[in-house]
Amino acid sequence: MKIVFASTPSQEEEISGLVRYIYSNVFPLYFTEDEIYEFEQLKVLDTMENQVEVFGTLKDAFKVMACMQTLISILESTDLDDQYSTLFSKNVSHLQEFGLFFPFEYEQFVVAKRMNNHLLSVNTKVANELLI
Repeated sequence: MKIVFASTPSQEEEISGLVRYIYSNVFPLYFTEDEIYEFEQLKVLDTMENQVEVFGTLKDAFKVMACMQTLISILESTDLDDQYSTLFSKNVSHLQEFGLFFPFEYEQFVVAKRMNNHLLSVNTKVANELLI
């Protein structure tokens, strides 16, 4: 007999928060506003449809959170070295095993970073909330 623990609502909220963070802080570093909108339509990293089925256990929810945090850490680094490529692919693969759609290759981000493509987007977190 094996005992498993169900994921908690706070874990599910944390996963949703990580998805929002990727859309608002990470994607705008690499993609245009229109592309980000298209990702939303394609349900990139969408957890709403199959959240309970996919990472219903405590262990699975932690794996999903760890994968997302690793991807965020890699993509927010100042230099996207080749050393991160394998780690990136491994974490994308794990997310896809849990049914989360993340259709990107590491090279896409490397090319965008090299082009120094810092775009202004509605999704970008504001640096200052006060307007004078």
